[in-house]
Amino acid sequence: MQKSDYIIRDMPMFLDRSSYDSQEYPLLIRDLPPEGKPREKLLAQGPEALSARELLAIVLQVGTVKEDILEMSERILRGYGETNVLTERDANKLATEANIPIGKAMQIVALGELGRRTYDKRESGFKTIRNARDVYEYLVDMRNLPKEYLRALFLNGHNRVIRDEVISIGTVNSNIVHPREVFRSGIESNAVAVILAHNHPSGEAIPSTEDEDITKQLIQAGKILGIRVLDHVIITKEAFTSVKADY
Repeated sequence: MQKSDYIIRDMPMFLDRSSYDSQEYPLLIRDLPPEGKPREKLLAQGPEALSARELLAIVLQVGTVKEDILEMSERILRGYGETNVLTERDANKLATEANIPIGKAMQIVALGELGRRTYDKRESGFKTIRNARDVYEYLVDMRNLPKEYLRALFLNGHNRVIRDEVISIGTVNSNIVHPREVFRSGIESNAVAVILAHNHPSGEAIPSTEDEDITKQLIQAGKILGIRVLDHVIITKEAFTSVKADY
């Protein structure tokens, strides 16, 4: 027989660590088709299409030499639970108990803290929005922004904010802001009304012609879609102006 050299191919496989005698191997990210990989899937379908394991894999980015990132994410969630893993504040404890590098434990703890702060901010803010001053107080973080941001506050039938979304960044005008971009989230959230707000970094609180034009355009679109535009509020560092939605 002719002698030949062995060829070692780079085909890593990892045993399921919960059962070393199992004949099944977890699927690695490199084995997935492009549309099935977490990052590509998020870009194509949005975050709601991803499982908790896939979302965590994106946050942690890469695995270790011994464990693929999807396998690591699955193990962490299985051991801690989808909710509990984000409530852990001690990175050292998480690293030890989940048997993951301290850097990855810190990423998870930081993510959980961001979620808590966002939730606490919304809970401590206005539960209902009844006038332009409420909008100004609710959107206090817009007062010192260096660029113009257009925000939409979607409300339910009790004037409670059910969704708060940045619609555009940059100069606000009717040629750039399309009604579909404004109302898409409102339709998804079953909102009955929306309040628009954008900041003027210049400090000038008087609505421009463009501000009035975009307001009129969105009011008409809202009537067709069944989402009433209650107001458009101009925000500056020291003041605010209401562009009444009563055209």
